[in-house]
Amino acid sequence: MEKIRQLLLENKAWAQSKVDIDSGYFSNMALDQNPEYLWIGCSDSRVPESEITNSTPGEIFVHRNIANLVIHTDLNFLSVLNYAVNYLKVPHIIVCGHYNCGGVKAALSHGNFGLINNWVRNIKDTYFSNKVEIEKITDEKGRVNKLVELSVVAQVRNLTHTSIIQEAWHNGQPLHIHGWVYDLNSGKLNELISLHPDTEIDSVYKYDF
Repeated sequence: MEKIRQLLLENKAWAQSKVDIDSGYFSNMALDQNPEYLWIGCSDSRVPESEITNSTPGEIFVHRNIANLVIHTDLNFLSVLNYAVNYLKVPHIIVCGHYNCGGVKAALSHGNFGLINNWVRNIKDTYFSNKVEIEKITDEKGRVNKLVELSVVAQVRNLTHTSIIQEAWHNGQPLHIHGWVYDLNSGKLNELISLHPDTEIDSVYKYDF
């Protein structure tokens, strides 16, 4: 219980520090939100989006799940995406993975992780599609990190396969999608892919509007 109480005490100190600098900080923020970014990140506790981008509350709309996946049957994710794109009108979506990701490690293994097996199966599909390239890498860490990168790119592509993104682009929204990876060892972000509204989408996935 002491650790829980410590969080509450830290919150009070943080809130007071904001008011000391700007007496209207919270009253102004409470009026509305107008974020520039939708962040699709991993649930890993070591990758706090606001901290690693030095952002303030209100700048980033957030969805996090294990291994930062974009899954077309995930109504939670689709609801966040729809709200961010169609109501908040964010101009940027960031899919951010991180090296040494536990979900990616699970996908590369033969371990039985119970319910999570069904989730990481989506990463296994990316592994299967890139099996030759990944298995050329001799060390385990290298294989994990390569699959982390390939999975981020796959999730960015998955976003373009949604009717939400395609309709936004069709309607002229200046929406850009970015795939980043975070290095736990250096604290730095690296861009892997960036897609713009004129990105070509394979006809298999393309919707007519």
